[in-house]
Amino acid sequence: MPRSADSLPPGVRAEAADPAAAGASAPAAPGAPAGPAPARRASVGAGRGAVLLIAGAALLVLAVVTSLAVGAHQLSPGEVAASLWTELTGTGSTYADDVVASRIPRTVLGIMAGAALAVAGVIMQGLTRNPLADPGILGVNAGAAAAMVTGMAFFGAGAAGANVWLALPGALLTVVVVYGLSSGRRGSTPVRLVLAGTVMSAVLMSYIQAVALTRPDVFTMYRFWAVGSLSGRTMEQAQDVLPFFLVGLAAALVTGRSLNALALGEEAAASLGLHPQAVKITGALAATLLCASATAAVGPIGFVGLAVPHIVRSFAGPDHRWLLVLSALTGPALLLFADVLGRLAAQPGELLTGVVTALLGAPLLILAVRRMRAVA
Repeated sequence: MPRSADSLPPGVRAEAADPAAAGASAPAAPGAPAGPAPARRASVGAGRGAVLLIAGAALLVLAVVTSLAVGAHQLSPGEVAASLWTELTGTGSTYADDVVASRIPRTVLGIMAGAALAVAGVIMQGLTRNPLADPGILGVNAGAAAAMVTGMAFFGAGAAGANVWLALPGALLTVVVVYGLSSGRRGSTPVRLVLAGTVMSAVLMSYIQAVALTRPDVFTMYRFWAVGSLSGRTMEQAQDVLPFFLVGLAAALVTGRSLNALALGEEAAASLGLHPQAVKITGALAATLLCASATAAVGPIGFVGLAVPHIVRSFAGPDHRWLLVLSALTGPALLLFADVLGRLAAQPGELLTGVVTALLGAPLLILAVRRMRAVA
């Protein structure tokens, strides 16, 4: 039986009043507890949504300019703009142009990886209805890492950052196995999906440690890739993963309304005309493509997929349609700012991006959770 309005999450009570909308803005269901805070956070109006979109886009533009301008050699915004124009037109070449050209690949990959991880985090938290879920919950990171270690140990693969085509199929294959293990007569459930992903991750990480610790040469290459970094990446790597990223992002953006309905419970979602298993498969495939492409290109960078959805949710509420779009803007900004901080913190060297995202994401996540509690 569908759950009563009293038992629904605060952000989806309004959806229960209009089943056809399945997540559209609507008045609260009759009998639902009235309260000013839940009502304000039930949905985002067009005006507030436009403000949040503009703010997210402005934040991303600022992060991109900062990523291109800041480093061992500082550039002004004017020099960045002039160098980008030179890069587009192919006219002239100065030292500033060379600096910007060297930073373009890591900036482009930062945009792609940040958007992929953040959107995948929103989907996984929606599918599993677990606020602590992140893209790695399906074993994507462990599968990519296992494939990388296997290639380096037994097939003579070189530098880890260059082997996109090793990590990508490893991540995809792992998710297929996880979903197969979690499926029963009535399909997979969030609990079985999480358990299967945890088991596969544990098994694969044991394999990785066994191989890497017995092969010093493999360990040396693997340890840098395992933390995750944007440095040393090329535009060829971005082009390799771009098709997977675009397909995964397109599939993710169309699942927002379905995820809103799924938040009501599987029986309630089915009564609205949705097919919960189809929604789960589509969402899991989208999250897998996004996370696998990001992990293959820049390594298993953590905390972005966990922190960004909560940060965005503290401002935009629980509507997945807004969460997906705003996370696609906020995730790249967080990752690029973390990359810039890594360049500045250890000059003339730099900290790996994965280390900085954990240091930067943890306090932001705490602040977001505290803000959500204060609003609710």
